[in-house]
Amino acid sequence: MNETLYKNIQNSTAHRPSRDFNSNFVIENPELLPDLMEILLDIKDKNHHKACWISELIFEKHIDWLSPYLDVFCNTLSAYSNESALRSISKICLFSANYHIKKLKTKENFLTENHLELMTEACFDWLISDKKVATKAYAMRALFQFGKSQDWIYPELQIILPQQYPSGSAGFQFASKEILGKIAK
Repeated sequence: MNETLYKNIQNSTAHRPSRDFNSNFVIENPELLPDLMEILLDIKDKNHHKACWISELIFEKHIDWLSPYLDVFCNTLSAYSNESALRSISKICLFSANYHIKKLKTKENFLTENHLELMTEACFDWLISDKKVATKAYAMRALFQFGKSQDWIYPELQIILPQQYPSGSAGFQFASKEILGKIAK
C-alpha cells in the first residue's frame, strides 16, 4: 500500500477541491489505482467511503480503468451500506451502464452477463430500499441504461417508480419523472 496515497485518502474531505486533488493524483500516477481499489473494496476500512469519492471522479474520466476490477467490484456492491460510499458507487454503476451501452453499439461488451446481473440487482435494491435520493437517482438512471439491452427492466421501473413517487423527495420525483418520460418515448 502506497503510504502517501493512504494518507491523502485519510486526510481527504468531501469538498470538491480535496476530491479533485486526490483523483488527479491517481490519474497522474495510474500505478496507484490498485491501492485505491483495495481501499474502496474493503468496506471494513474506515476510509473506504473516501476512496469511493475519489474513484467516482477517476471513473468519470476513465471508466475503462474499472475493467480489471469488475468481478470484485460487482461482487462487493451488495455489501456497501455507508450512504456516502453508496452515492459514489451508484454513480460508478451509472458510468459503467453508459459505457456498456456505448460499447454494445460497436458489438463489444464492457460488462459480462454476471456483471450486468449483479449491478442490476444492486441498483434495484438501492431503489426500493431506504437510501438517500442521490443513490436512488443514479441507480434508476443506470437501470434505464441497462433497460436498453434488457427488456424486462423498463416494466419493473414503471411499477416501482410510481409506487415510490408520492412519498419521494422533490429530487426523487424529478428523477422518476425524467426516467418514466424517457421510457414512454
